[in-house]
Amino acid sequence: MLKCIAVDDEPLALKRLQEFIGKIPFLDLQAGFDNSLLALAYLSKQQPPVVFLDIQMDELTGIQLLESLNYAPQVILTTAFEDYALKGFDLRVTDYLLKPYSFTRFLQAVNRLDQTLSITSQGYLFVKTGSRLEKIDLTEVRYIEGMRDQRCIYLSDKKVMTPETFGELQKQLPTSHFCRVHKSYIVGIQHIRSVERDRLIIGQELIPISDTYKQEFYERIKKTR
Repeated sequence: MLKCIAVDDEPLALKRLQEFIGKIPFLDLQAGFDNSLLALAYLSKQQPPVVFLDIQMDELTGIQLLESLNYAPQVILTTAFEDYALKGFDLRVTDYLLKPYSFTRFLQAVNRLDQTLSITSQGYLFVKTGSRLEKIDLTEVRYIEGMRDQRCIYLSDKKVMTPETFGELQKQLPTSHFCRVHKSYIVGIQHIRSVERDRLIIGQELIPISDTYKQEFYERIKKTR
């Protein structure tokens, strides 16, 4: 089951979206919001892997909400305005539904979502490395460090350099096993040896924990005790 939430400030549109989600066996609807600020507060704490999100809303637009998140869920955007499509795909959303959309079109979007997320359930991902794609075993990923226009993935026995951004990588990494702790670091939670003040240790490496990600990180490790 994929946990998800629905966000739309139009009550009828939200109800229709929730009904569609309820028809999909592998989707587990956790909450529905008609207020984008309340949705942002929920997402910041609970971090469901899937979000169905309207764009044109009061307080925060769906785009602004996405840009405010401290993690990268899979997102299906919904809107009555076709002009937002390009911006949505710039943010690497899974799909974009133009209102009024049918259940058939909704199902097509959800099937794309399921295919994307099934990558991580297999325990590996493929990353760009030069002119090829390299297969990475998720259990071997100790941490990822940002280095200018490259990300260095530190595995148990080697390093892999990739031009993929942190956002692109986070969309493929299961949130139950990986956590962003700094603008320049994502860590594999199972590889953490110890945590002290504003840093953690993986192997012999000291990795900083920034104020931006500190609360999220400590909440995540509490759940593993």
